Amino acid sequence: MTLKAPKIGTSNAAEGDNNLLTINGSSSAPPTGSASANRSTYHTTLSTTLAKLDLNSENKYHDLRNEDLKDMQELGQGNGGSVKKVEHVPTGTIMAKKIVLIDAKPSVRKQILRELQIMHDCNSNYIISFYGAFISDPNICICMEYMDKGSLDGIYKKIGPIDIEVVGKVALAVLEGLTYLYDVHRIIHRDIKPSNILFNSKGQIKICDFGVSGELINSIADTFVGTSTYMSPERIQGAQYTVKSDVWSLGISLIELALGRFPFSDSSSDESDLSDFEGTLSPARPAPLPPMTRAQKDKKKKRKSRGVSLQGGGMTMSILELLQHIVNEPAPRLTPEGRFPKEAEDFVDSCLLKTPDERRTPKDLLKHAWIDHSRTATIDLEAWASTF
Repeated sequence: MTLKAPKIGTSNAAEGDNNLLTINGSSSAPPTGSASANRSTYHTTLSTTLAKLDLNSENKYHDLRNEDLKDMQELGQGNGGSVKKVEHVPTGTIMAKKIVLIDAKPSVRKQILRELQIMHDCNSNYIISFYGAFISDPNICICMEYMDKGSLDGIYKKIGPIDIEVVGKVALAVLEGLTYLYDVHRIIHRDIKPSNILFNSKGQIKICDFGVSGELINSIADTFVGTSTYMSPERIQGAQYTVKSDVWSLGISLIELALGRFPFSDSSSDESDLSDFEGTLSPARPAPLPPMTRAQKDKKKKRKSRGVSLQGGGMTMSILELLQHIVNEPAPRLTPEGRFPKEAEDFVDSCLLKTPDERRTPKDLLKHAWIDHSRTATIDLEAWASTF
């Protein structure tokens, strides 16, 4: 296999294309000159954009100020900045505040404005709500809905494999969110993974992090972004990113939630029972390595976090080897066979078809039998949320 270098978009899409999401002031980098002049220009552009968003806003948080927010907890690091849990003191509302340094390269600056516009325009039960944003020099602070149960990545790592009925509700919510983004805004998410799917104690499931989202037809969509381990085979090979690439990432994510581990990795314990994992990877496993010496085993322990372990033994793949595996080998499956409903197995298989032309869109997958079942399933997600 040859891994092609991904295409890097070098030109902006034509102005006035009705299919594109356009943002005033973000079509070009600030003029060249001193760093302070650049920052001043960008600061002005950003302030204008924020003011316009505030004027158009119908929510009660449009007059957000840093002094009105009380830090409560560090939530982690996101794309391009940190995220904190804060309280908006005047209203008592708990929010998630994303802090982004605006002394960033031009591409990141445009990304910030694009993210603001996308979030401001989104109004869906399956997308994290946007409360507003403000400048706290040299940072921009973006305030979003706080999901108190955190990401599904953190949840399954705490409680283990997630019940397939809950996983079905996750699939439904993500498909609804992706369909909304694509149909209403003509954008694709491009970074679907369990850490970007959030859950709250009300039983709501929403997708977040538009830090790497882009306009569907814009050349930005040809840039190599997203989390490589969830990336579709065609994207790894440098082909154009489409909404069907998000479907692949969803399929990988659903297996991860149902099995309680990343589909291409092994349990962290060498002594663990691997029978449950049989058949998850393709039968054509990489050739077994010769027995390791004690020195090699010690070296492997030190290096393990740098690679992806495949079903025990001495097989630890580098990211490059994993990407080659994703392209060359049959896709992972929801296994062992018979543990999960046939409809769930079929749904995941349809997400993970290697040829994108054969893969269905999120809108088409909303008509799948398993999704129909999940839509009417009586599982109480609010009650489930109370168990952890």
